[in-house]
Amino acid sequence: MKKFRKVLDGLTTSTPVNPGGSPVCGSAAGTPSAAHTPRDLEIHETLMSEHFQICKTVRHGFPYQPTALAFDPVQKILAIGCRSGGVRVLGGPGVDCHCQHESGAAVLQLQFLINEGALVTACADDTLHLWNLRQRRPAILHSLKFNRERITFCHLPFQSKWLYVGTERGNTHIVNIESFVLSGYVIMWNKAIELSTKTHPGPVVHLSDSPKDEGKLLVGYEGGTIVMWDLRAKRADFRIYYDEAIHSVSWHHEGRQFMCSHSDGSLSMWNLRNTAKPFQVTFPHGKTQRDGKKESCKPILKVEYKTSRNSSDAFVVFSGGLSYDKAGRRPTLTIMHGKAITVLEMDYPIVEFIVLCETPYLNEVQEPYAVVVLLEKDFVVVDLTQSNFPIFENPYPMDVHESPVTCTAYFADCPPDIIPVLYSIGAKHKKTGYSHKDWPVSGGVWNVGSQTYPEIIITGHADGSIKFWDATAIPPLSVTLQMLYKLKTSKVFEKPKTGEMGRSAELVEEDPYAVQMITWCPQSRIFCVVGISAHVILYRFSKNDANTSITSLEVRLQCEMEDVISPSDTENTPCFSDPSGHSPQLHSPRSNTPDSVRDSIPCLKVKDRMIRMPPGYQAELVLQLLWVDGEPPQQITSLDLNSAYGLLALGNCNGLAVVDYLQKTVLLCMSTVELYGSADPFQRLTRSPRKNRQSTSDFCMRGLSNFYSDSKKRIRTSYQSLTELSDNQVSLDLERSKSPTSAPYSPSLHNDPRGTGEPVSNLRSCHYSPVFYLLDNVKGPGRKLSLPTDLKTDLDHVNGHCTSPTSQPCAPGRARVPGGPEGARLARRGPGRPPFRKAQSAACMEVSLPVSSLTEGYPSRRAMLQQLHGVSMYSHDEHHSTTYSWSERESRENSFSRSRSSSVSSIDRETKEAVTTVQFAESYGRKSDSLPTPCLWVGTSLGLVLIIPISIPMDEQERLEDPVTVAPTGTVLMLKGSVLRFGFLDCGGALIQNPCEMWRDQHAPEDPDRPRKRKLVNFSPSSSQEASGDGHLAVVCSERQAKVFFMPSQACLYVHNITESSFVLRADIVSVCNSVCLACFCANGHIMTLSLPSLRPLLDISYLPLTDMRIARTFCFTNGGQALYLCSPTEIQRITYSQEMCDNLQEMLGELFTPIETPEAQNRGFLKGFFGGNAQTFDREELFGEAAAGKASRSLAQHIPGQGGMEGMKAAAGGVVGELARARIALDERGQRLGELEDRTALMMSSADTFSKHAHELMLKCKDKKWYQF
Repeated sequence: MKKFRKVLDGLTTSTPVNPGGSPVCGSAAGTPSAAHTPRDLEIHETLMSEHFQICKTVRHGFPYQPTALAFDPVQKILAIGCRSGGVRVLGGPGVDCHCQHESGAAVLQLQFLINEGALVTACADDTLHLWNLRQRRPAILHSLKFNRERITFCHLPFQSKWLYVGTERGNTHIVNIESFVLSGYVIMWNKAIELSTKTHPGPVVHLSDSPKDEGKLLVGYEGGTIVMWDLRAKRADFRIYYDEAIHSVSWHHEGRQFMCSHSDGSLSMWNLRNTAKPFQVTFPHGKTQRDGKKESCKPILKVEYKTSRNSSDAFVVFSGGLSYDKAGRRPTLTIMHGKAITVLEMDYPIVEFIVLCETPYLNEVQEPYAVVVLLEKDFVVVDLTQSNFPIFENPYPMDVHESPVTCTAYFADCPPDIIPVLYSIGAKHKKTGYSHKDWPVSGGVWNVGSQTYPEIIITGHADGSIKFWDATAIPPLSVTLQMLYKLKTSKVFEKPKTGEMGRSAELVEEDPYAVQMITWCPQSRIFCVVGISAHVILYRFSKNDANTSITSLEVRLQCEMEDVISPSDTENTPCFSDPSGHSPQLHSPRSNTPDSVRDSIPCLKVKDRMIRMPPGYQAELVLQLLWVDGEPPQQITSLDLNSAYGLLALGNCNGLAVVDYLQKTVLLCMSTVELYGSADPFQRLTRSPRKNRQSTSDFCMRGLSNFYSDSKKRIRTSYQSLTELSDNQVSLDLERSKSPTSAPYSPSLHNDPRGTGEPVSNLRSCHYSPVFYLLDNVKGPGRKLSLPTDLKTDLDHVNGHCTSPTSQPCAPGRARVPGGPEGARLARRGPGRPPFRKAQSAACMEVSLPVSSLTEGYPSRRAMLQQLHGVSMYSHDEHHSTTYSWSERESRENSFSRSRSSSVSSIDRETKEAVTTVQFAESYGRKSDSLPTPCLWVGTSLGLVLIIPISIPMDEQERLEDPVTVAPTGTVLMLKGSVLRFGFLDCGGALIQNPCEMWRDQHAPEDPDRPRKRKLVNFSPSSSQEASGDGHLAVVCSERQAKVFFMPSQACLYVHNITESSFVLRADIVSVCNSVCLACFCANGHIMTLSLPSLRPLLDISYLPLTDMRIARTFCFTNGGQALYLCSPTEIQRITYSQEMCDNLQEMLGELFTPIETPEAQNRGFLKGFFGGNAQTFDREELFGEAAAGKASRSLAQHIPGQGGMEGMKAAAGGVVGELARARIALDERGQRLGELEDRTALMMSSADTFSKHAHELMLKCKDKKWYQF
């Protein structure tokens, strides 16, 4: 039998025949096939390889897992460091820059060189980096790697080139910022403390110079020791030993006293005249108990002590310090001003805060005006100038992750009127109560770019909300990503009541409204949303509110699973019978199982009453798939809408449905097998007698590609397997903790989840398309991974070889059997229950490693630093567990290395196939057609393409009354792998735009003189343009292959095998440089572009390795050479693959540094300077230089020159253009300085003339007076 199978497979693969009538194209990429071309196509392709280049443009959203914060008070720019090694530099609206450390080490601390255009970063790998911010793309100038000590704190005095670096051993080193080398001057911990002290003081947690004398350095140790070190005398002026651990220190501007925050929730005030004990100790949130003792409080992690001119009372701002008995309270920021204490509750844990002051000088009255608070998932700025402390309205898009992002869509070159309309509607729902003052972080300059076409980004979220963002490249909106409009899909449904629907209440437990897919027609403004509960909502846009009801349609799109045969269950020989006689049935009889009561019931209940809908997008139709015979509806995997036709098509792993949303009727509801009719290229086998009943969800992914077939036994990616409870309670708790919208996090900042292996049950299933079912369980090599090794190896062992150095050979395991304490619950759920618990968002595809412990979770800063230093790589070699049994022979036969493709009929192939993509178009449904007609193109997981002609009445009134005819003809085209995308070109190579309807407000007041009529564009059911009768080109792209067919003859003109060892995740036909191309993103991280129609490779760059499913789920291309993806759970990364945009990007980026004169220090006056001023000028160069201090040990630290150094910059900017640019910049700076000098000269001359005039008047007045008259 096995030999007979191989012989048949060899016959089918050696003589493939295209069912369309033309031979199947060869495998030569980009070459014409042997099929006869109906006409000589002379298409001049203008795109060349020189037109393409990959580069990142801008990053939107909140920095993921922030760890550090810094502010330049002169330049007015702010920097945020992240746990992943990223740094975001923010200025005014439009000024936003992202930098990344190559090491990926967490950023511990940031220090601006104030008004110098430079930034120092201290990372968890004990390396200091100096970034140059004077260029539009910041680069590292120098790096200094500490070899023997770990960095814990850094301090850079204002207008100093010497950086103080505190270490975990308690030593303090000094680094020259200009040369980035260590000085020989070191403050050793054993010299800083008294010799009689027997214990180590702990790591350095604070360094600051005295505002009164720059030659005195205050060193704070975690154990409670504070030392005032005299830098000149190299000895300690005084030492303070306190019982409680120190977290931070803040000076009074006069330099006579300072304040400390401690681990017991107290604040201590110290005076330099008497350091024996603090002159004041307060517990701001600690109440006195009956026994006279203060109640225990949480640590105060940071305090800032600032003075103000307008008030004698200082501002004391601190985080933490709440009493332990107030459990469940949110993190707080406390502002003490005089006797008034204001507690601001935050939504997330506080990572860091900075008080913004008017002056950069520490020895002047600080005059605070705002507090920048960096939270774990938000960014808040509080206005201190108003008594109620309002917050500023944030101009940055920091709320992209307000609910986890589950899908994205990117639309370039939208109608110009759509953005103002959406903004006007969305502005009515904006929050109020913000501060009336301008945003304080206002530094940098944004430049006008050459690209000014309207762009809109749409994000779908786990709570069912939709956000429209303006991404137009018009300053200052292109970087700020302003939110235009927010839509909540949950308002369409009734809220489920507890116990109302019995078991169904469990199904809509937490995220039943999660958005899975988005389809939008900007011209007609019709919007469609696919939800995880197997529902589709159609919205129309209106500027007027309306009282209306929502129409609900229910579709039974379900196959009976016994009729679907898996060759692994039977060894029957081929049966060449009429396939129409045994196709899966849409209406299966009820069974005797307890789940049989769940029949013809949707997952959610639509509101069935009149609803008042505000202006904006208003729901018109809800389409829901039903339970059938106790089987849940499968996820919708494809959707398309055509406003000109008034039709909507959707598909899943069971079949296809076509809906007329104008007449509110279902036109077609058929299984995929029934669509073929007699043209079915596969032999569908019946099973007799019937064996064990299996859920249809077990087949939802079979046959998508060879890759999915390879893993079907190891990973069942149906709803049931993605949400099954594990056999032990530990993994159940892990499942809950990894929910995208739940609060619990791992208490560690480690990136190594050893000991917490994530079971299969932790994976959720909010999918964009069937391609992503299995990919949710697969991750390639990378730093941040959350999957067990047995899941990762499915991607590692593609094409018969290992692609990951950490992958292990797959070992057979045992079948999973519900048992233990969860067995009964598993049995109650029934087969194929959909996962309506937590939606698997694109934002939560990895282990959540919080930064909340930076503030509340760690007993000290030292613990936090230890965690950050311990950031390590995820090990795939541990916690290897196989969940499902499978044979090694089956894996080898079904792997990528198999010679036959999914488009070739094989006896052992699964007969279940899913509808992976659908698209309406003006095309030819049959070879005999002479003119194009409305058609629906359907692509399946087996690589087959079906063309379904549609008959639509022309007259508007007839369209609303007469039926629309949908007649499947069985036309079949074949490719390798699941079909992903369709596109259509005319005979000149131009992209054919889909017919559409122009927008009209259906709820606008009636105008008898101008009746509302449908205005259609590019739509002609009976005739087309003059050249339409000559045919057109159809571009079809699958996971493995791209083909170009000539219609109506269906002859294959070109074919290109995109990849053999991987598969395409996303493919789009886009316009670039006034031409069109096919853009593809593969699972191995490659971005490719192919010319059309010849499919000539233009670009193939390994850009982004697929380390998690977030990228695959959200990656999308758009016109103009742009693309985007969710690079972290909170950030959207936009990239360009156009050389023209890469060339113009330098001009479009904002300037982080602008020439600003440093404010002059205040004149302290003669008496104040004589009695209380600085004793003498402190020359750090004389003290720390090599001549006086000598050289530091070479083994202590290693200097690493950066690529962004002056030498590298000169080499990169060589040539005439670079020289001219430098000359222009130099001339501009020289002209600006000459202008400033001229202004100063004129001011001095005017002042001299005024003084001369007053002196002459005084001389005349006193000329005739006697000496005794004065």
